[in-house]
Amino acid sequence: MNAVTNLARLRGPGIFAVVAALALVVAPLALEPFRLGLLAKYLCFAIVALGIGLAWGQGGMLTLGQGVFFGLGGYAMGMHLKLVEASSLPSSGSSSGGGPALPDFMVWSGVEELPALWAPFADPVFALAMVVAGPVLIATVLGLLVFRQRVRGAYFAILTQALAAAFVILLVGQQGLTGGTNGLTNFFELFGRDLADDSTQRGLYIVVALVLGVLYLGARQLVNSRFGRLLVAVRDGEDRVRFLGYDPAVVKTIVFAISAGMAGLAGALFVPVVGIISPALLGVVPSLELVVAVAVGGRFALAGAVLGAVVMGYAKTSFSEQFADGWLYLQGALFILVMTLAPKGLVGLAASAREALAARRRPAVPASRTVKEIA
Repeated sequence: MNAVTNLARLRGPGIFAVVAALALVVAPLALEPFRLGLLAKYLCFAIVALGIGLAWGQGGMLTLGQGVFFGLGGYAMGMHLKLVEASSLPSSGSSSGGGPALPDFMVWSGVEELPALWAPFADPVFALAMVVAGPVLIATVLGLLVFRQRVRGAYFAILTQALAAAFVILLVGQQGLTGGTNGLTNFFELFGRDLADDSTQRGLYIVVALVLGVLYLGARQLVNSRFGRLLVAVRDGEDRVRFLGYDPAVVKTIVFAISAGMAGLAGALFVPVVGIISPALLGVVPSLELVVAVAVGGRFALAGAVLGAVVMGYAKTSFSEQFADGWLYLQGALFILVMTLAPKGLVGLAASAREALAARRRPAVPASRTVKEIA
C-alpha cells in the first residue's frame, strides 16, 4: 500500500524517471525478442501520437493525415535499405546500362534503370536527412497555404484526411517506383548490422525508446515555453490572438511542421523494427487509429498521447491474438468505455484519482473551530 501511495505522489520528473528506467532497463531484460519488437513498434506509434498531441491537444489542429508524413519517413529509410541490399547482391538484378543494381521489386516490375528519384537515397546521410526534412518541408508549405486562408476545425481535418487517401492512391499506382500495394520489404541489414539478429533488434528498441524520450522532453519544454502559451492561446481564441498582433498561421504552421517531422522520424524507425513499409500502414484508417489512441490517452497532455498509443497498440495485439474474429469490436468498445468514463482520457482519470487520494489524506477541519472562526 505504501508503494502505491508513493507512486501516486510522483509528479513530472519522478514519473519520467520511473518510466525511463522501466523502458530502458527492465523491458529489454524481461521481454523476449518478439515481445520487445512489438513494444518497439508501439513506441514508434507513440512518437507519431506525441506529434498529434502537440498539434491537436495543444494547438487545436485535428490532423487526420499523419500517415502521410509517417510514410514519407518510412519510404525514405526503406529506399536506402533496398539500395544497400541491391548493391550487396548484384546478382539479383542490375540496370541494362551497367549502372547501380536494382531492388528486387523493380526487377519483377520490368524496370530497367534505377529511377533518378532513388539514386540520392543510396547515401545514408541524404536518406536520414530526408526522413525529417521531407515531411517538415511538405507540412510547412501545406500549413502556410491552408492556415493563411484561415482553414481550421473540421475543414482542416477533412483536408488532411483527403491528403492521406491521395497519398495511398499515388503509392499504389506507382508499382515500379514504390512497390505498389506490397510496399518495400525484405530488409536484411542496417548500417552493416544484421536485422534478424536479436542484439540488433534490442539495440533498435533502445534507440526508439531514447528518441521518444528526447522528443517528449523537447515537446514538454516547448509547451511550457512562451511559444507554448501562445500556441494554447491560438487554440482557445485564434481571432483574439490575431487582434493582439500575432500571426496564428505562423504559429500553427511551425507546430504542424514539428509534428510532421516527428511522424517522419517514427516512420524511419518503424521500417527496420518491423521490416516493412506499405500503403496499408499509411492510409486514412491507420491515421484515424492514431488520433483515437491520443484521445484515449488524453489529448491535452503529452504523456497521455504516448500512453494512449502504447495502450491501444497493446490492446490491438492482445485482442487480435485471443479473439481473431471480433477484436475490432473489442477495440472499439475499449475506446467507447474510456471516453464515457474518462472524457479527458486515461491521464485525466489518473489525475482525478490522485486528487481524490490527496483529499482523503488531507486532515479535516474540526466543526467547533469552524463555528468559532465564524463567530
